[in-house]
Amino acid sequence: MKQIKVLGPGCAKCKTTYNNVLQAIKETGVEAEVTKIEDIEEMMKYDVLTTPVLMIDEVVKVKGRVADISEIKEFLTA
Repeated sequence: MKQIKVLGPGCAKCKTTYNNVLQAIKETGVEAEVTKIEDIEEMMKYDVLTTPVLMIDEVVKVKGRVADISEIKEFLTA
């Protein structure tokens, strides 16, 4: 099972990234646990300054922009 984290303070881009992750999971059928991290102190532990951040299995895949559904699907099936 993939571990997916979306880091961001709850801005529009962060919400879009989170929703894109859910849609990509639905379309691929990949089993994944999705965690949304909005707490600033928690985000600091990951040493990222620009949000939103998409992490899959503790690896930063996208930061500072919204991840496309097609892009997320590629990460999930790679």
